[in-house]
Amino acid sequence: MECSDMNKLPEGCVSVILSLTSPSDASKFSSVSTGFRSAAESDLVWERFLPSDYHEIVSKACNTMAFKFSSKKQLYFLLCDPILVADGKMSFRLERSTGKISYILSARELSITSSNDPMFWVWKSIPESRFSEVAELRSISLLEIQGKIRSKTLSPNTKYGAYLLLKISDHAYGLDLIPSETSVEIGNQTFTNTAYLRCQDSKRQQMENLFYSNRKQMLKSRVIEGDDKVMSKREDGWMEIELGEFFNGEGDEEVKMSLMEVKGHQLKGGLIIEGIEVRPKN
Repeated sequence: MECSDMNKLPEGCVSVILSLTSPSDASKFSSVSTGFRSAAESDLVWERFLPSDYHEIVSKACNTMAFKFSSKKQLYFLLCDPILVADGKMSFRLERSTGKISYILSARELSITSSNDPMFWVWKSIPESRFSEVAELRSISLLEIQGKIRSKTLSPNTKYGAYLLLKISDHAYGLDLIPSETSVEIGNQTFTNTAYLRCQDSKRQQMENLFYSNRKQMLKSRVIEGDDKVMSKREDGWMEIELGEFFNGEGDEEVKMSLMEVKGHQLKGGLIIEGIEVRPKN
């Protein structure tokens, strides 16, 4: 259908058609003509792009005063900026172009072995975190970090990735002698892989291969085979490492995400955990 034909349709019909597109498409149509603008900015269109439980999400926001809106379009773009929910223990946002849902589970929402023992972990506030607390590893031999989320809280029929958000302190030790094992599980599907808690550093790897090749191979033989992923830098200043991916259908299942390093038995410390992000993969 050409634009000239669309202009002849009643505004309500145009709104219904636009509601079947995407937020980015609807925004583009609003600049085509005055008639299109009214239809493209209607609540009928933008309510379709909002999560079905958006009333509950807004009610659970930590700062409800920020949600002053006069239209569903305005609410949509408010939700495209991260908001704290669940008593500040989770962060929610919508992808601006698609309306797909992303969540970050704070460290307090995760299951971290011995995290309540100050001998091993310390909980602290740091200005660069979006949450009130992060967990910093003092010293431990068995590193186990697990997170869970219900699939119904995410966008249906969407491929997702899970990412551990972290920093490595200047006094870190023992974190990358052996790969960590990562996994994502939903229903009867499990994605497993391996990852090193370090950035890509070809010179360092060459030196380690030269001097510690035999020891590294011996330690690595204890864990599953994998891609040996490394950390990458995010725009918000944190580092992330991919734990795995999964396809979210239309059911309601528990998604389990984890990073574990329990086979090296060496002491390790200096790891700072902000949380786990679950976001759509393009």
